[in-house]
Amino acid sequence: MDSPKLKNQLFINNEYIPPKSGHFLTLRNPRDDSILSEQIPIAGKEDVDNAVVVAQTAFKTTWGRLPGVERAKVLLKFADILEENIPLLARLEMLAMGQPIGVAMELAKLGPPVFRYYAGYCDKIYGQMLPEDGNGEYSLVQYQPMGVCAGIAAWNATMIFFAHKVAPALAAGNTFIFKPSEKSPLASLALGDLIKSAGFPPGTINIITGGGETGALLASHMNIRKISFTGSSAAGRKVQQAATASNLKSVTLELGGKSPSIIFDDADMENAVHHSSASFLLNSGQVCVAASRLLVHRKIAESFMDQLKARFEELAGAMGDPESPESYLGPLADRAQTERVLGYFEQARKDGVRFMTGGCKHERGGNYIQPTIMVDGSPDSVTWTEEIFGPALSIRIFDTEDEAIQLANDTSYGLSACVYTSDIARALRVTSLIEAGNIAVNSNYLPGHTVPFGGWKESGNGSREAGLAGLKSFMETKSVLINMKVGPRL
Repeated sequence: MDSPKLKNQLFINNEYIPPKSGHFLTLRNPRDDSILSEQIPIAGKEDVDNAVVVAQTAFKTTWGRLPGVERAKVLLKFADILEENIPLLARLEMLAMGQPIGVAMELAKLGPPVFRYYAGYCDKIYGQMLPEDGNGEYSLVQYQPMGVCAGIAAWNATMIFFAHKVAPALAAGNTFIFKPSEKSPLASLALGDLIKSAGFPPGTINIITGGGETGALLASHMNIRKISFTGSSAAGRKVQQAATASNLKSVTLELGGKSPSIIFDDADMENAVHHSSASFLLNSGQVCVAASRLLVHRKIAESFMDQLKARFEELAGAMGDPESPESYLGPLADRAQTERVLGYFEQARKDGVRFMTGGCKHERGGNYIQPTIMVDGSPDSVTWTEEIFGPALSIRIFDTEDEAIQLANDTSYGLSACVYTSDIARALRVTSLIEAGNIAVNSNYLPGHTVPFGGWKESGNGSREAGLAGLKSFMETKSVLINMKVGPRL
């Protein structure tokens, strides 16, 4: 199949323009490290300032003044256009990060429903009116857009992050500047033509690319009112610090995870094995909510681990060329990520961790890593405590429910968790005690667009994406007191 033509310009004010910085990134194919492009634009200060200015203009004169019903029409049209271009966007994601085309197609399909969902809110952003208090005073509560907002995405599911950040912001009446990761910029840059076709006024959505320096310019910009960031905890801290040091802009952080999965002895074994293998290994384990710490009840541990090992080794056979529909697993995103994962394996061996399967490169070489299961690690082993972000699972055995909960919560992260049991009372009891923002019972956790998504502890800052909470995170609350009596209040 011929590769699509790659965009090599920034998309600002509904036009593709070269970066004023004059600088470009080189992007390599994760499959074989061949060069995909040496012309991925890097947005510098002038470029970011330009994007902010045109976004401010659109907020004050066009998009920000459109009635909700008119905003909804454009969002719905954009959703249709996105849907028509799923094959193109999926292929660009596949090229950039080695995502198998079948997986990329399924993930790209999750974007259009998000825009349709938030289109429904555009003309339903209701305020409140409190009853007259007896002194002739009425109180109104209004929810209003913030202005220019920005989003910085991780590289593992760019189109989902784009939808979850941009759709609610636009529905609320804001304008937006979106920066994908420098590891996966191709699909985002292709969105410019689709944005124009949908009828967004110039400046409403702007797409810029670059590395951490570009992200820092967004986080520290004095005229950006809100920034939503998805990525590592270390990078999230830098975004928070830059936002605080500049204009105290509102920040949403969706950060890393080291999520637990608790398998009780009454769990449906086949279901638990499936989700702990095929579901966990989705996108080669490069998923923020991946349940990478597996806690198994001692009564079923031996049988469960034997079945899990067999399934991992079976799935290793489904690792192949990302362009093949038969491939379920592809390479990691780039050489740096591969070296990072292999570094964890090396440290695990020094720590005395036992590898049930995997633990090295796949026979395909390059950035392909074998699906890996590690056991017998100490509670302070780096492979048990730190996010690896690859096809690597760690297992510990527990005896009691209290022990399982203690092990699950013994982490600085709190993004997601899974609980497998046939006892609904136990499921409700355990989920209420796990310190995580998102929990699935008898399945893996996959974020949706209708309920809030975010993490506890070092996995987030309390603000949420998706659902009504995601919409309100892009709005300011205003209280208005109206005195109907002439004269002083006191």
